[in-house]
Amino acid sequence: MMPFAIATGTMDSAQNVFIRVFTDEGIFGVGECSAFPVITGETQDTCLVMAKEFARILKDKDPQDIAGCMASLHMFTAHNSTIKSAFDMALYDISAKAQAVPLYQMLGGVKRNIETDITIGISDADFMVYLAKEFVSKGANILKVKLGKDVKEDVDRIAKIRYAVGEKIEIRIDANQGWNFEQAKEVLSALSTFNIEFCEQPMRSWYDDYLPALIKASPIKIMADESCFNHHDARRLIINKSCDAINIKLSKAGGILEALEIYKTANTVHVPCMVGGMLESRIALSAKLHFAYACKDINYFDLDTFMLGHLKDPCVGGVKYQGYHLDIDDTPGIGADADEAFLSSCEKFTV
Repeated sequence: MMPFAIATGTMDSAQNVFIRVFTDEGIFGVGECSAFPVITGETQDTCLVMAKEFARILKDKDPQDIAGCMASLHMFTAHNSTIKSAFDMALYDISAKAQAVPLYQMLGGVKRNIETDITIGISDADFMVYLAKEFVSKGANILKVKLGKDVKEDVDRIAKIRYAVGEKIEIRIDANQGWNFEQAKEVLSALSTFNIEFCEQPMRSWYDDYLPALIKASPIKIMADESCFNHHDARRLIINKSCDAINIKLSKAGGILEALEIYKTANTVHVPCMVGGMLESRIALSAKLHFAYACKDINYFDLDTFMLGHLKDPCVGGVKYQGYHLDIDDTPGIGADADEAFLSSCEKFTV
């Protein structure tokens, strides 16, 4: 893929892992995860090592007992949420296929209009403006702009982008933990005149205790991302009044099961949520779309992962983009699989 830069690092390639879980009844489920080391601490290699362990643990278990299967993985290791999300996805795929329904229907959801933002990685301001204008010319209504490198340059980036695209385009920003408390206050105050929808993760998660003060000082809403991996994080952030919204990612949560718990925790007290991602292909993106359909009160969508520079599309079926709107056919399960020709060129193993 094309290099993708955020405040805490640059990804030169998508570190993805694809799995299939087979049942005695002849049904198989597919799962995919995308390791993003600077966020989750996992790499493609660590995911592959843990995948072998997880496969051994899940042998002879009931794949439709998703909670029980995932509990067994959590008892084996405390973290490794990225590769857990691939197994969780495969289990949900199996369950929905066994019921012969699309996953969103199994989850009690209905189809609706889903429009994603499109992300602009950190670069020099002029190139970011060029990308913003290109995206808007192709129909984008929502831009997500990565910041967090330098306070003055970050303000300059947004000022130039806003001038270039006009006032009707929604702009949201993501610092990916790039600022400290004082910097965050300075930037968010300076950006108040540019009609910013919200700011994701302004500071490192170890500064979560500063978030209540930042919430009070900031004229821009704050969305927790790296500070929220699971529903316990969500509960803590909400109780402490440390965020205005939460970004839910399957690779942080460990899959759909935990992502639903985060959504329920936030939705109970009317804290808005967004569905986001790392650098997944359309395989995992399909699962995220089903999750979005199932969570009717989620209205922020950062589902542009396959639009961020992937050089190959390994997916058969799955999500379809209509500009920046997403849709998927009503086939059983997730409705996506990996192309066999693509898999023939990949390293693989069987447990």
